[in-house]
Amino acid sequence: QVQLVESGGGLVQAGGSLRLSCAASGRTFSAYNMGWFRQAPGKEREFVAAISWNGGSTLYAESVKGRFTCSRDNAKNTVYLQMISLKPEDTAVYYCSAGRTMVVFTTTGGYNYWGQGTQVTVSS
Repeated sequence: QVQLVESGGGLVQAGGSLRLSCAASGRTFSAYNMGWFRQAPGKEREFVAAISWNGGSTLYAESVKGRFTCSRDNAKNTVYLQMISLKPEDTAVYYCSAGRTMVVFTTTGGYNYWGQGTQVTVSS
């Protein structure tokens, strides 16, 4: 079992930055690939970024490449999403997820555990 708690969301102006954190419980955090997804009102949950269990591989959605950076600290059981140059279209609830799979997934089906989400609002 893995429990995930996101933090760091908030209201920011376009062009601003935020860093989301996701703290995980359990002793096997380092065995899990971690993903970030987001969901805007009336839209499907979409992939944002993912990082492999050892941090050696990262994947990003095209819409956030060059602006978002996903990292992890296994000693702290925490994964991060650094977001810069934020745009109004980045407004959504951001979810952290964990999956123990051989490959890093960009779809929700690859993840077994989810946090409760943190709201990010970017004003124009």
